[in-house]
Amino acid sequence: MITGKSYIGGAWKIGKGKEFSAQNPVTGENVNVFKEVDQQQIEEAVSGANSAFEILKTKDMESRAQLLDSIAEELEALGPQLIEICDKETGLGEARITGERGRTCGQLRAFATLIRKGDWQQARIDTAIPDREPLPKADIRRILRPLGTIAVFSASNFPLAFSTLGGDTASAIAAGNSVVVKAHPSHPGTSELCTQALEKAIAKNNFPPEMFAMLQGASPEVSQVLVQHPQIHAVGFTGSTAVGRILYNLGASRPNPIPVFAEMGSTNPLVVLPNAIAQRGNDIAQGLAGSITLGTGQFCTKPGLILLLKDEHSPNFVKDLTKAIDSINIGHFLNKRIKTSFKDSIEKTKAVEGITMKDGKDESGKIFEIDAGQFLQSPRLEEEIFGPAAIIISCEDIDQLIEVIAGFGGHLTGTIHSDEDIELAKVISAMERKVGRIILNGFPTGVEVCPSMHHGGPYPSSTFEATTSVGTAAIERFCTVKCYQNIPQEHLPLALRNKNPNNILRMVNGTFTTDDI
Repeated sequence: MITGKSYIGGAWKIGKGKEFSAQNPVTGENVNVFKEVDQQQIEEAVSGANSAFEILKTKDMESRAQLLDSIAEELEALGPQLIEICDKETGLGEARITGERGRTCGQLRAFATLIRKGDWQQARIDTAIPDREPLPKADIRRILRPLGTIAVFSASNFPLAFSTLGGDTASAIAAGNSVVVKAHPSHPGTSELCTQALEKAIAKNNFPPEMFAMLQGASPEVSQVLVQHPQIHAVGFTGSTAVGRILYNLGASRPNPIPVFAEMGSTNPLVVLPNAIAQRGNDIAQGLAGSITLGTGQFCTKPGLILLLKDEHSPNFVKDLTKAIDSINIGHFLNKRIKTSFKDSIEKTKAVEGITMKDGKDESGKIFEIDAGQFLQSPRLEEEIFGPAAIIISCEDIDQLIEVIAGFGGHLTGTIHSDEDIELAKVISAMERKVGRIILNGFPTGVEVCPSMHHGGPYPSSTFEATTSVGTAAIERFCTVKCYQNIPQEHLPLALRNKNPNNILRMVNGTFTTDDI
């Protein structure tokens, strides 16, 4: 049952602010009525979460892991109700939402497995040498510890995997933090159901209910107050560059600045070298068309800049790609704002000097083409078009292609299609400076949740290039480093004590080992 409430201080409460509704993007009808929280309720939510953090710090890894496993179980137990509500709010369809629920539960369980082992804490120990000359050496031990209360902003395009119980929340809880989620106004009912599942998991595992809060709201003021609250210690965000930069600036301008880990806009350049076009051009075009239009082009990893070298095969590749795009009927945009923004972006792109739009049906995606020289004179074309559209950049030779890549800002991914090594090394080297993940002979849409995944990149694709929002390394964003010097064993974190009953990997006196000291 959807109540339209927020979860504050361990209780469900009606917001004291203005009313808003989600809107079914397929039918246009309003879906339920919600009231956004006011400043006092934000204060109550953050204060409660901050107090609960003191209890969370005392919980062992197994207790945290059991909580994460329970959250996944309760999320699954919502059954068809979650799929139905989420589909009404997003129009994503049963298959996509079911798959995303599986990914969300998988993330929760992956973090449970991670923290059970304990290696993630990066324990380092240098034992004392009291008789060292000319000065004795102290006992020094270093470890990752939870940061505090984390604000998480739900994403519009992933109502489960990057939302209330998504990767940011899972990694923050795994690290031992309390969490305050700002629900996305495009799917508030989905957020409420997910919070109901988490509430049950918290109760089953005897965690303080105040450790998690979910705030409903559609106005920017709610976000601003939350980020500027002095008891918020970090922010996790997935969304547009414009909003991400606003939140980043708010975090930096506080009397006590905090990190805002924002994964933002990305156009994800994709290079198709002549040897690949000659051997399998049509297959690449078909796969690329599917990647551009997947999820109506509303993925942060959608390839939006296609780099080609002019040769005898490239015109046929452009024709194949255009034909493939035209054969795909795009789905629904997630909300009216995104639909309007896409149309505006298309009109602005069409107005750029030297660009041409390939023939395409109104209900299909859009492909543009421009010479590299003119592209270099129009840096705005690198900006993300959030939707099913891409720009082909035709380059005279490999040197000009490298020049175009060198002029890019930061992106999440860079893809290369090549069947030979002749120019591959040059393109990889250029991509390394501009993207976080390099893909060979594939497509960037689809981000594997695994320990090795890196979902981040140079600005403006994210605010901290070295951090990831996908995969188990995401836990490191919401940790602080603590160093203990000459502290008695009984007062040290368990992972830093001489005994190592869980056989976690530690660096002891410069050598990695699982042995006791």
